[in-house]
Amino acid sequence: MRCPFCQHPNHRVLESRVTEAGQSIRRRRDCLNCQRRFTTYERIEFLPITVLKQNGDRECFDRSKLLRGIVQACHKTGISTVRLEALVDEIESELQQRTSREVTSLEIGELVLHHLKSLSEVAYVRFASVYRQFQSIRDFVDTLEDLARRSSPPTSDIATETINDYEFTHS
Repeated sequence: MRCPFCQHPNHRVLESRVTEAGQSIRRRRDCLNCQRRFTTYERIEFLPITVLKQNGDRECFDRSKLLRGIVQACHKTGISTVRLEALVDEIESELQQRTSREVTSLEIGELVLHHLKSLSEVAYVRFASVYRQFQSIRDFVDTLEDLARRSSPPTSDIATETINDYEFTHS
């Protein structure tokens, strides 16, 4: 590797750090010729993933696009950016481990929903409303009922009563 400033081939590594959830190594280097410092990253080279869109288009998997959608769904939920980036790392890792290099946008959406369900029910509903293109309040109610059915049963110190097909929980 050559210095980006003077093109000299010799330099020394000042420090190395693991970054991106263990997916890369960041190295601070010092050029032995011009004494300037620069940073390099060592990453695993992944094969590109192609996303098959619902309209038939194909595009390269875009990690930042996925992160933007998840950040938007998690807005004001108190979930840290670090945790959201780790979530995207997990999803991307799952996609990279597949034998097929093509994945549908529907599969990616379902992966996101699977991960959001355990992270934040509010973010789950927000993401589902965009991803599944909710058209009415009934779509929201159906999703909320599904979440309520899948969540763990109430503990013994919580009473649940049903009034007109709606559940209300008291502590």
